[in-house]
Amino acid sequence: MIKRASKQNERGRSKSENQGQESNMDTELHELFLDELGDIYNAEQQLTKALPKIAKNCQSDELREAIESHLEETQQHVTRLEEVAQALDESIKRKTCAAMQGLLKEGDEVIREQKNSPALDAAIIAAAQKVEHYEIASYGTLVAWSERMGHDEATELLRETLEEEKSADEKLTSVAESIANERAQQAG
Repeated sequence: MIKRASKQNERGRSKSENQGQESNMDTELHELFLDELGDIYNAEQQLTKALPKIAKNCQSDELREAIESHLEETQQHVTRLEEVAQALDESIKRKTCAAMQGLLKEGDEVIREQKNSPALDAAIIAAAQKVEHYEIASYGTLVAWSERMGHDEATELLRETLEEEKSADEKLTSVAESIANERAQQAG
């Protein structure tokens, strides 16, 4: 009987220790979530400054309209991220998104290199899709973490943005296929 009671006490401590570890993990995950929120917030802000310049370089009206439409969505994404922070009674950490800086720098280089080329729009689309894929990965991660922590309102706001990013990527693919078909017809 003494051994049985001793084992129950050990199990009780293990359970308590596990709960403590889960609590620490949730706290650390929450901090990581806030860090990533700050990162994507800055990424979206960088993008709102870059998209008008990118749109000016588009050769096709269809691509220009897609970029301009996504600029409006991106401005909404910034606002929505602020709503996520408010829903959690948190503030967004100030952070510079180095990944977005790099993607936008690469996009600028590609635009300069292809400036007078018939491949300029294809280059813009490739650069824009790299940005979209980064955003899709970031928002997908935030949605998963938000769900894990039970932040229902934040999850819904983030999921809405994730779907818009996926839609923007699909639109870019559609424009790319349309431009490729148009150019193929002109060559034939």
